[in-house]
Amino acid sequence: MPSPIVGYAGLTHLGLNSAAASADKGFNVIGFHNDTDYVSAINNGQLPITEPGLDALIKKNRSRLTFSDDINNLDQCDIVYISVDVPTDDQGNSELNPIKDIISITEAIMRPDALLVILCQVPPGFTRELSRAPDQLYYQVETLIFGRAVERATLPERFIIGCANPDQNLDSRLEKYLNAFDCPILPMRYESAELAKISINMCLVASVSVANTMAEICENVGANWTEIIPSLKLDKRIGEFSYLKPGLGIAGGNLERDLNTIIQLSKMHKIDSGVVAAWVKNSTHRKEWVWHILKGKVLHSNPNARIGILGLAYKENTHSTKNSPSLALLKHLDGLTVCVHDPVVSSDVVGIPVSSSLKAEDVANEADALAIMTPWPEYAKLDLDKISLLMSGRIIIDPYAILDRQQVKRTGLEYFTLGFSELPEQTVGLTINA
Repeated sequence: MPSPIVGYAGLTHLGLNSAAASADKGFNVIGFHNDTDYVSAINNGQLPITEPGLDALIKKNRSRLTFSDDINNLDQCDIVYISVDVPTDDQGNSELNPIKDIISITEAIMRPDALLVILCQVPPGFTRELSRAPDQLYYQVETLIFGRAVERATLPERFIIGCANPDQNLDSRLEKYLNAFDCPILPMRYESAELAKISINMCLVASVSVANTMAEICENVGANWTEIIPSLKLDKRIGEFSYLKPGLGIAGGNLERDLNTIIQLSKMHKIDSGVVAAWVKNSTHRKEWVWHILKGKVLHSNPNARIGILGLAYKENTHSTKNSPSLALLKHLDGLTVCVHDPVVSSDVVGIPVSSSLKAEDVANEADALAIMTPWPEYAKLDLDKISLLMSGRIIIDPYAILDRQQVKRTGLEYFTLGFSELPEQTVGLTINA
């Protein structure tokens, strides 16, 4: 059996990484995107997204990759993935009309025997409602993680495949394609696969919420959350890969979308989703952590303070600012003198007048406080002696603890990080009666 030709309709973050990974496994790949300038940039080696390792992966497999703005090229494909990123609003609601539109125009030119696979994340019930014949229609759970997309696309942990009837064998072309990645394949009904991704993300949110809550307790009773994490990772019921590092709430759009989906489904079916609502509330609360530090330690005594901000992206190794804690903080700082740096995100996206700097250290110049809002690796290498000399104030806020606390203290700067407080002189906390 010859190797199937694989197509991707949509070359945003999901499609571009998936296409490159497919080519890396030896398949001929055709990628379509309905934007001539966008496709030209890709073909000229100017990737429109930031993702470590993607440029090298594309160059390595360029002979097997065709990128085009002509959707008719997809009629050569045995398998066509719908692979556009699903846009969400600030409440986590998915906008599905663009997905339906690209499915419609793609199906119009596909060969009658070709397989259509929905790769972008959709709510339960979406795939079964599509008109394509059930034996030619699949849903595949995407494994995209911004900043680790190449690793996730080339070395997937497993494939979760939604089918009309999971008791029947997968189409041989899809099976051959999936087997090239040498990982478990889990067939299940469409609705189960659509909910599987949401279930995974809810477990991640639960871990994040535990970490954020307990880290905040640590900050107030003299404990250190980083000392506790190893004990949890060594518990097999939790595990070494758990999301236990505290952060500034949930961001990026995908987790928020899934929480909103469950809340909406719960309302529809009269199911108690109070715990999910609590996760959302906890995330909103934790996102304000830096702002509370700035108010209490800086702005209370100096309302006109100058603030340095390092990082606009919602996390490292991505250009995405969806629900970024940095942008949430900048809304609070409207009217103040603010200087911003990010390695890949322009300050133009902020929407309020701020200064922009070419060097990370420059944002510390005459700053009364410096906040590291995105844990970019380069920020861990900041020259702290230089930072100390440049700053007017003494406050360093490092939520993700990427700096060495002892080195920061050596420079005379006051250091704040999530999940940590200095050892108390006496026991702090509650006395709990047995």
